[in-house]
Amino acid sequence: MEVPHDAVLLRIFTCVADRWKMGPLYLGIVEKARELHLAGATVLRGPLGFGQSGKLHRGHLFPSTQDLPVVIEIVDSEEKIISFLPVLDEMMESGLVTIEKAQVLHYGRQRASLMSRLKQQFGIGTKPPLVH
Repeated sequence: MEVPHDAVLLRIFTCVADRWKMGPLYLGIVEKARELHLAGATVLRGPLGFGQSGKLHRGHLFPSTQDLPVVIEIVDSEEKIISFLPVLDEMMESGLVTIEKAQVLHYGRQRASLMSRLKQQFGIGTKPPLVH
């Protein structure tokens, strides 16, 4: 997947307790973004937050009652992000969505294998010349 240098960052603020179908909303959003071939998505969980209602979203002693804030970040071209918004609108009941311009510096950088890097760095795997 190729990402243009000029891109758009879609940021979705929600919480762990928000649902889509039978699972967490954040998971549904990431799966839908992947299904639609958006360039990338990341879910970030926060320890504490609040939104328009003023209600604090935070962790609790019992994991089944977690209401931690979640931010989903998706980066792609402006056209693909704009076309994703109606899909997102169908999935979300509440939350905050922001869009901002972004500059993509690296994506999918190729890296040599560990063995190649060790050989290059330390000469591992190369035989020294035989001395008679």
